[in-house]
Amino acid sequence: MKGLIDRYNRKITYLRISVTDRCNLRCIYCMPLGGIKPLRHEDILKFEEIEEIVRYSIDWGVDKVRITGGEPLVRKGVVYLVEMLAHLKGIEDLSMTTNGILLKGYAKDLKNAGLQRINISLDSLDANKFHRIAKAGRLSLVLDGIEEALKRGLEPVKINVVVMKGINDDEVLDFAKMSRDRPLHIRFIEYMPFGYKGFAKEDRFFPTSQIEERLRELGELIPAEVRGAGPAKSFKFKKSLGTIGFITPMSEHFCATCNRLRLTADGKLYPCLFSDYGVDIKTPLRTGAGYREIKELFEEALKNKPEKHSLKGNNQVMSKIGG
Repeated sequence: MKGLIDRYNRKITYLRISVTDRCNLRCIYCMPLGGIKPLRHEDILKFEEIEEIVRYSIDWGVDKVRITGGEPLVRKGVVYLVEMLAHLKGIEDLSMTTNGILLKGYAKDLKNAGLQRINISLDSLDANKFHRIAKAGRLSLVLDGIEEALKRGLEPVKINVVVMKGINDDEVLDFAKMSRDRPLHIRFIEYMPFGYKGFAKEDRFFPTSQIEERLRELGELIPAEVRGAGPAKSFKFKKSLGTIGFITPMSEHFCATCNRLRLTADGKLYPCLFSDYGVDIKTPLRTGAGYREIKELFEEALKNKPEKHSLKGNNQVMSKIGG
């Protein structure tokens, strides 16, 4: 059967899979301090169901899969899921995004199971500020997780930094310096004011242009190549071991090249991170739907994939859709 192509002739080759809505942090831009009402165990996709959906999607052109959450490492047995997906012929790129809190204890097993690379979300290198942003956990645990990921060869190891004006924009240089002597790939992500309304404010936006201006203190940035860079534009300082990436969902949309769909922990397929529209995959799957029926549901999601994203009226919470 033909591949997955949306109304704007974008070919879908990338599936992001949230395996849980739960998280061991309460980051101020991602989740309300009191958390969210967790899904019931029976409402979450089983690993076998995820494997079936991915196996079908490979036949339709998907060759890149990322496991996300919530925090994926709080899902019991997630290493087994990695192993299941790694054994599927046709997956060229299998990765995970984590907050790193539990990574030290999992990195070896994840690598042995077939995980190829890792993204670690980290918004401050100051222990006190880290706790003010994350509301839980310890910075030292994340730093230990980064070291273990490097040791076990989960490369490239990418550090995702959401830059927020007046909160952590003063740490841009500190993060950038990490790329000079270590093979770490620092990705600065523009803050997006959506979702949790207790924090979503446009005045927290800090544009990439200002980040680049500050980085000039460290030297010239030259174009670089990074495996699985996605929407990031990558650069490096001369003789540095790592790179600097810029992800610009606000100042420079990359929607024209978007190649992804998102599967939530409760089995809904979303065409866009900012979409309130999701197609229920779980219910049909549990009532006997097979290859053709699931393909039709994927195509229904594609029909509703917007030409470009919009923050207006969006009620998603980042922790639930797997940002």
